[in-house]
Amino acid sequence: MTTEHNQRSNFVFAPPADNPAAWQASLETFRNALERDFPGAFLEANTSALRGFTVLDFEIEVAPDVYVTGTSAMPTADYAYISIIEASADEAAAFAVWLRDSYVPSPASVRFMSSFVMENGDETPWHLPATGDPTDVAAVMREHLAAAGAE
Repeated sequence: MTTEHNQRSNFVFAPPADNPAAWQASLETFRNALERDFPGAFLEANTSALRGFTVLDFEIEVAPDVYVTGTSAMPTADYAYISIIEASADEAAAFAVWLRDSYVPSPASVRFMSSFVMENGDETPWHLPATGDPTDVAAVMREHLAAAGAE
């Protein structure tokens, strides 16, 4: 039995390492984008226990009956990350396509990693495809997981 569609991991999305200010993001603009595109989204600002700055926790329905839960941290214009918690590649891809196409200023400005791959010793971020639908992006995310033996 294959587990390729069942592997769950935390996925982290961030701007390019060589241009951390590429997104020019803030929690306010991210919140506004989530409210605009995901009516009924659960959004809650909290203080990060690790770093002491404000983060935005969220739960959104990225496709019919497909929900993702995550946290975003954007304390300065040159520091941003968004994490999706315990998601399959398909769920994370649905969010990633929205992020790439509706929030960040350039589709080539998103890189990602997964906790599963990091736990297996690889901390090299992958670039999110600049084009493609959620199915195409999910295939890349599954390839990322498989590179560390998840599949």
